[in-house]
Amino acid sequence: MKLETKEYEVKMTKAIGAYEQNLASIRAGQANSAILNKVNFEYWGTPTPINTMADIRVADAKTLTITPYDATTLKEMEKAILASDIGITPTNDGKIIRLVFPQPTEERRRELVKSVQKMGEDAKVAIRNIRRDANDMAKKMKKDGEMTEDEQKASEKAIQDLTDKYSKEVDAVTAKKEKEIMQI
Repeated sequence: MKLETKEYEVKMTKAIGAYEQNLASIRAGQANSAILNKVNFEYWGTPTPINTMADIRVADAKTLTITPYDATTLKEMEKAILASDIGITPTNDGKIIRLVFPQPTEERRRELVKSVQKMGEDAKVAIRNIRRDANDMAKKMKKDGEMTEDEQKASEKAIQDLTDKYSKEVDAVTAKKEKEIMQI
């Protein structure tokens, strides 16, 4: 009986999805509402994500507008954006908060590329950890007599093929994001 690889493939797909979600929060000089996904503000004593309490729109390539559903939260949202690590100073006209994305410097773009590469390496480590778990399961099944040595080798090869496939996908996603950052 060969090891069922479907569950490990699903885990690898989720690792890539998480990596892509993390990449979306990297500011590359383009207006992108995903940078606000991790910004919370105090609303009735509870940390609340801005994106659940406001209409966030890309006004143009460099500007994001944030229109709170509750106008009384405008100041708290502005404070939360200032306190966050997104590195953009919001402007507030009393009804709407505007975030104008500055053009990143060459040095800043290189820093962004380095952080993208590190995130890519972290995603590959997660994929390799999934491979290790699958290989451990195959060894356990062999030890328990549930599979032959040939089936174990075939299972390990199938898992390695999946690992290679998803590692290449991480490389492709990383290369695409690097190109996006450097073309600004």
